[in-house]
Amino acid sequence: MPHKSQLGALIIDGDYDDLDAAAAFWAAALGLAERRDPDSPNYVFLEGEGSGLEVAVQRIAHEPRVHLDIETDDIEAEVARLEKAGAVRVRDGLRWVVMRAPTGHHFCVVGPGRPGFATDATEWP
Repeated sequence: MPHKSQLGALIIDGDYDDLDAAAAFWAAALGLAERRDPDSPNYVFLEGEGSGLEVAVQRIAHEPRVHLDIETDDIEAEVARLEKAGAVRVRDGLRWVVMRAPTGHHFCVVGPGRPGFATDATEWP
């Protein structure tokens, strides 16, 4: 029987000592707001208008696991913004920069690739 599927959630999980600090970094990096559910104490949900994807930071007993790309039209300006939020530049790739979040996760800052970038991306001051 035919079916459909799509990417519906991104869970940024790890064995965090401070779930609030982990969630605060990812909310700032992705331009999303934090939402807590009292029935899910090991999660902080990250939401934003038009994000179209459920994103959550989860406390779980294993090493951090996730990979994501943050798209931007100015890689160096975005790297500088993320460094101010607590990330560390790890290495430069051919057309991207690998960074490490304060939560231990590695991620990449890349040029725009998704349709609608010009109208959907958050504009940072």
